[in-house]
Amino acid sequence: MVLNDKEKERYTRQMIINNWGESTQEKLKDATIAIIGIGGLGSVNSFYASAVGIGHIKLVDHDVVDLSNLNRQIIHFTPDITKKKVKSAAEKLSSLNPEIEVEPFAVELTEENIQDIIKDCDVVLDCLDNFHTRFLLNKTCIDLEIPYVHAACYAFEGRVLTILPKKGPCLQCFYPKIPKEMETIPVVGSAVGIIASIEITEAIKCITGIGKPLVGRLLIVDGEAMTFDIINVKRHPDCPVCSKYFPKKTSRFKKSKLKPGP
Repeated sequence: MVLNDKEKERYTRQMIINNWGESTQEKLKDATIAIIGIGGLGSVNSFYASAVGIGHIKLVDHDVVDLSNLNRQIIHFTPDITKKKVKSAAEKLSSLNPEIEVEPFAVELTEENIQDIIKDCDVVLDCLDNFHTRFLLNKTCIDLEIPYVHAACYAFEGRVLTILPKKGPCLQCFYPKIPKEMETIPVVGSAVGIIASIEITEAIKCITGIGKPLVGRLLIVDGEAMTFDIINVKRHPDCPVCSKYFPKKTSRFKKSKLKPGP
């Protein structure tokens, strides 16, 4: 997809980055992503996805805006209270960048609709707040071979992990079972902003091929101590989701034909 003159001007500051140029910008224009959850993480992700010029952005969230969202969900404003989050977000993103297409899905992600929503995506962003849906997203992305980026926040802390199907561990390699869920998750908005900015940067890297994504490396950010740590994540040989896509290791020793002694 060729850039028009307005797009060339809009994206000038990123196109002068080494190894970027018009060809990389055209990759972004031709890309489709899905942002699952338009809350704190999804607010920041969607703004930067729009600003960087990702051509087709799918927004998925069934919820409406309420007052308690506004400490962190910066894409929604006070007059948006009671409005569907995807509608509120789509209005802002289209205003920010009319050169892109924004497609809102005011639905809850389920086994029945997930494939239809994400099947044509180049990258999916996990901006969820529950592991039940995260596990569904993980499995579907692995089966459809769609890269996706997982992120989560708690108070001042956040985590990011990029999953490339058949090339590294998946989410269930690290979380074999659904962790205990909290009814209300404490979180400070600025910490969400840090994690979301890292998450969308990972998505941009997956689309453009620039840089080294966090594949097999869980990034943990502690905003109170302002530390950034990496935990290496390995594929679990018995992972119920991704182990079937990797060859089983076999012993280099042949089974003996000798009968056991007395």
